[in-house]
Amino acid sequence: MHDLVIRRATLVDGTGAPRRIADLAVDGGLIAAVGDGIGPGRREIHADGLLLTPGWVDIHTHYDGQATWDPYVTPSSLHGVTTAVFGNCGVGFAPVRPGSERYLINLMEGVEDIPETVLAEGIDFRWESFEQYLDVLDSTERVIDIGAQVPHAALRFYVMGERGADHAARPDAAEIDRMGELLESALRAGALGLTTSRTRKHRAKDGRFTPGLSAGDPELAGLAAAMRRANAGVIEVNSDFGDGDFEHLRAAAEIAGRPLSVLLLQVHNAPDLWRDTRAQIHAARAQGMDVTGQVGSRPIGVLFALEGTVHPFVSHPLWLELEALPHAGRIARLQSDPELRRRLVEERHDDERTRWLVSNLDRSFRLGTPVDFEPDPARSLGTVAKAEGRDPCAVALDWLLEDDGRAILYNTFENYYDGNLEVVRELLEDPATVAGIADGGAHVGYICDASSPSSMLTFWARDRTRGPKLPLEFLVKKQTSDTARVYGLNDRGVLAPGWKADFNLIDFDRLRVLPPAVVHDLPAGGRRMVQKAEGYRHTFVSGIETMRDGVFTGALPGRLVRGARGTS
Repeated sequence: MHDLVIRRATLVDGTGAPRRIADLAVDGGLIAAVGDGIGPGRREIHADGLLLTPGWVDIHTHYDGQATWDPYVTPSSLHGVTTAVFGNCGVGFAPVRPGSERYLINLMEGVEDIPETVLAEGIDFRWESFEQYLDVLDSTERVIDIGAQVPHAALRFYVMGERGADHAARPDAAEIDRMGELLESALRAGALGLTTSRTRKHRAKDGRFTPGLSAGDPELAGLAAAMRRANAGVIEVNSDFGDGDFEHLRAAAEIAGRPLSVLLLQVHNAPDLWRDTRAQIHAARAQGMDVTGQVGSRPIGVLFALEGTVHPFVSHPLWLELEALPHAGRIARLQSDPELRRRLVEERHDDERTRWLVSNLDRSFRLGTPVDFEPDPARSLGTVAKAEGRDPCAVALDWLLEDDGRAILYNTFENYYDGNLEVVRELLEDPATVAGIADGGAHVGYICDASSPSSMLTFWARDRTRGPKLPLEFLVKKQTSDTARVYGLNDRGVLAPGWKADFNLIDFDRLRVLPPAVVHDLPAGGRRMVQKAEGYRHTFVSGIETMRDGVFTGALPGRLVRGARGTS
């Protein structure tokens, strides 16, 4: 008798094969059988009308700190994710010298918008080396599997001290050798890769650029040589891809003999740059290199909200005077005082942040229900303001005050230059790309893209109206076996005998992402935006049910995945 049998599900197995009606049996945390005529199970789920998919493998998250205090790894686990990889973009919390933790916290706060108070309260820093950090992660029960990567910034700062925080400082030969030794040791202990950031969008809270921004070829070569010695790990990079940058990264990957995975998206200040980068990826692959682009499935959406981190008035002195009030009190003042509203709009605070926020109102939209991830430019705030002959900030304030001040504006920050998602479709369809950039655990006050695994299915396979859809089987593969392969996680992402029993049962007709909501559930009462989903009937990790109808069962079967050891 099997431990578990799923009966008559619509199986989408993660390989891209056509869906079919089938049973699935689980024994000892692995899939034992798929097909017809499967014998009885100690527990059986009759899944007529439900999709049965592998659990989502999300390779771009930032749970480096949260994974040490939150066994439920939300919000990713709320969206059918059963494996999450973090340490991306060169930021993280190991290795770390005792007494120097504040810099890594400051860097994470600036790059990934996780408040210092949350990190300082939530992380106990029971480690110094990366190996010790892995052991701490390994000792903690959680609801999903996790994997960690070595962040370049932490490695550099550990070896070089304060000089390491300056991207323009160059390590000497001894320092490069020491970084390589530490990286090699971490990879042999199970780190999944090395990550770095070469984008000017990434700055510490104190304004300094991320330490890897302009790392030179000797430093990259030293790290790559360590990866070759360990014969393990992926090189993950977030880059602006300026002149020659891809060539530097490709040279490092060639030295390492390891896969290279780069973020690939459309930035609005260079809307065709992604095509050049994609061509470089294809050229490298044609020469036998393992290079992939991590792509999004919707606009990179910055959420403007009066209760969130960003909105057009966030730096205004009048708004700052209101911040001592609870949210309801602030909204009551604004609703009852037309002179205050007028001054917020007309006495615009002139600083860099405000100018950026106001300039982005033209491509901002009401975030309605259901959430529209391909909004019509004719409904943008800028278009409405122009049609009404009004200041865009006045329209923004009116919209933000709706729903008792809980309304949210959806700013299509990236991946939406043309006012549609045709570029995103082209990126998704490319065989050199995998689903990524969900950023679970990061940007907690203004981005909710951790819900992307859910919205990718609903939008591209079912709901899109402004262009072609994509096959469900293709989308499932993009978020399961394709993402798992990038990190050599070859035991998951496919529903077939002998594979890890991580899977979702989904009521696809009911599947939808809900509007984001502000909650105060982080350490020190920290605030974040969380976007949940409806339609996940059951989620299983290693054959154990972790979530039923959106509610956690309390089971915590998740484990740390150690790359070099190949176990979990």
